[in-house]
Amino acid sequence: MTDTRAAELAEALAVLTARVEAAAAAAGRDPADVELLPVTKFFPLSDVVELVRLGCRAFGESREQEASKKVAGLALEMPDVPVRWHMIGSIQRKKAKAVASWAYAAHSVDGAALVTALGRAAADALEQGRRAEPLRVYLQLSLDGDPSRGGVDVNRPDLVDELCALADSTAGLDFVGLMAIPPLHADAEASFARLEGELNRVQASYQHRLGLSAGMSADLETAVQHGSTCVRVGTALMGQRPLTSP
Repeated sequence: MTDTRAAELAEALAVLTARVEAAAAAAGRDPADVELLPVTKFFPLSDVVELVRLGCRAFGESREQEASKKVAGLALEMPDVPVRWHMIGSIQRKKAKAVASWAYAAHSVDGAALVTALGRAAADALEQGRRAEPLRVYLQLSLDGDPSRGGVDVNRPDLVDELCALADSTAGLDFVGLMAIPPLHADAEASFARLEGELNRVQASYQHRLGLSAGMSADLETAVQHGSTCVRVGTALMGQRPLTSP
């Protein structure tokens, strides 16, 4: 870690923190209600270590193999610092056991078979003492119905409700909210308004408060305006991704 890189990360984190705080204030919300989740995929462990030193305690990764290496590496370098790792990428069912071994939360759960696989893996990990608490899951919604981008079609509330109920009742899991990414070239305001409306509809069926994983570097202000409780930020914090992963 060079002094230049450390300074870059510190400056970018300060700017992003100020953006989130300003967005929350503009929406009449408590800034503490919005989590800033650094997305560190493709960046080296040294960057994660520096961000931990700067006060970050949660990170998002999208590839299981890369994430598991970073989790193990950080545990060796900073064994006394509690860090929560979020799986934000798509998850193959065959990777459920591996993900359940390190992830605090999974943000891209979009099918019954995956819910069942993650629940089974998390329950086994809990029983064996490899987890201390259930795996938190956000159900991914598709705002345009394009199956290639993942997510349950928001225009099929029957399917959304069915999957929410399954996640909520599956041992080993905690159903904590919804996640979505605006469709390519779509209006962010309209997309996040649609997502907020769906969250409010689903929330009516649950006593515990549901969160919303929405918003990235370019659109976090709009997402916070529409109720996001977790913004996933990569480029604005980390810079442009390296051409190859570490």
